[in-house]
Amino acid sequence: MAASSKTSHLAYPNPALFTTKDHRIYSAPSPALDPGPDDCIVHVRANGICGSDLHFWKTGAIGTCVVSSDYVLGHEGAGVVVSVGSNVTHLKVGDRVAIEPGVPCHACTNCTTGEYNLCADVVFSGAPPFHGSIRRFHEHPARYLHRLPETLTFGDGALLEPLSVVLHAFERAPTRLGGSALICGAGAIGLIALAVARASGAFPLVITDVDSGRLAFAKSFVPGCETVLIGMYSTVAENAATVGAVFEKLDTPLPKVVYECTGVQSSVCVAAFSCHRGGHLMLIGVGRDIMDGLPFMHLSLAEIDIIFINRYHHSWPYAIRVLQSGYIDLKPLVTHTFTLDEAVTALKTAADRTRNAIKIHILDGEL
Repeated sequence: MAASSKTSHLAYPNPALFTTKDHRIYSAPSPALDPGPDDCIVHVRANGICGSDLHFWKTGAIGTCVVSSDYVLGHEGAGVVVSVGSNVTHLKVGDRVAIEPGVPCHACTNCTTGEYNLCADVVFSGAPPFHGSIRRFHEHPARYLHRLPETLTFGDGALLEPLSVVLHAFERAPTRLGGSALICGAGAIGLIALAVARASGAFPLVITDVDSGRLAFAKSFVPGCETVLIGMYSTVAENAATVGAVFEKLDTPLPKVVYECTGVQSSVCVAAFSCHRGGHLMLIGVGRDIMDGLPFMHLSLAEIDIIFINRYHHSWPYAIRVLQSGYIDLKPLVTHTFTLDEAVTALKTAADRTRNAIKIHILDGEL
C-alpha cells in the first residue's frame, strides 16, 4: 500500500482483546494488518465496551453472528490516523477520527437505496468473524472514519456509536415536543435514550429498571425524570400497573412511544402494556433469537406498532453535531476506565453487576 505515515506503527506492539468459541477472553498480539489503498490505520485511543461484546463472550452468538474462532472484540472506537492509503484524499495522518464500524457492500438494493445498515454482506468490526477495535492499531476504510471536532475528546468519539443507535431509534419512532416518553432499561443505551428524549422536548420522562442503583444514576444524569423500580419477582401485569400508576400520578396518558432498551422478554411485555393504544413500541435492546411470550392480542387490539432497529445509517455526522452542540453530554456515563493492558479486567468488570458500571472505556495513551 502506498501510504503516508506519521510514525511507523510497526515499531509498536499491537495488543488486542480476544474472545473464543469456548467463552474465554485473553489479551494477545493482534492479527497482522493488511490495509488497502482505500483504508487508514487508526491508533485507537478510546474504545467503549458494549453489551454485545459481553454477549459474544458469554453466549458466543447474537443472531446469525456466531463466534467460531478466536477474534478481536470491540466496535466503539476513536483515535488518531497514523497511516493513510494511497486513494484516500479527505483524511491525513494526525486527524482525530471516530470509527463507524459497519462497512456495507455498496452494491445491494439496501445499500443503493440508502439503508446500508440492512446490507446482508456488511463487514462489522467486532462482530464475528471480523476483528474489532479493542486493539492499539485498527485498519478501517477511510469512508467510514469521521473527523472529530477539536471540542470533542476521544472519549466523546467512542460514545458516538451507542448514540447513533439511539438516534436511529428516534428517527424511526420519534417522540413529539411535550409528549411523554417511557424508557425501559437504565443501562447505557437506555440512559442515552433518556437524554435524547429530553433533548427532543419529551415530557414527562419515565425510566424503568430492576436495579435501584441504576435508577438513582438516571436521576442524577437527567434530573427531573421519574423512575420506576421493576419487581424481579412481580408479574408483567403488576409491573405494568406500577408504570401506569406513575403516569396517572403525573396526570399524563400512557406514552405514544415506548423505547425498550433491554431486550429482556418480561421488559418487552411490560413495555407493551405501558404503551398508549395506537402507539409505537420501539425495540432497541438485543434479545433472544426466539421470543414467544409476547401479548399478541393486546398489541393487535390496541393497534400498537412494534418497530425494530438494526444499528444505524448516516447518523454519525448528526451524532457528532449533537455532542458538539452541548445539547447532550454523555461523559457522565463513563464510570470506569482501564488501559489497553487491562482490557481483560475491563471486560470482566463490565460483566460484574456489583461493580455498578454504566459505560467502560479502554484507553491507550499517545505514542
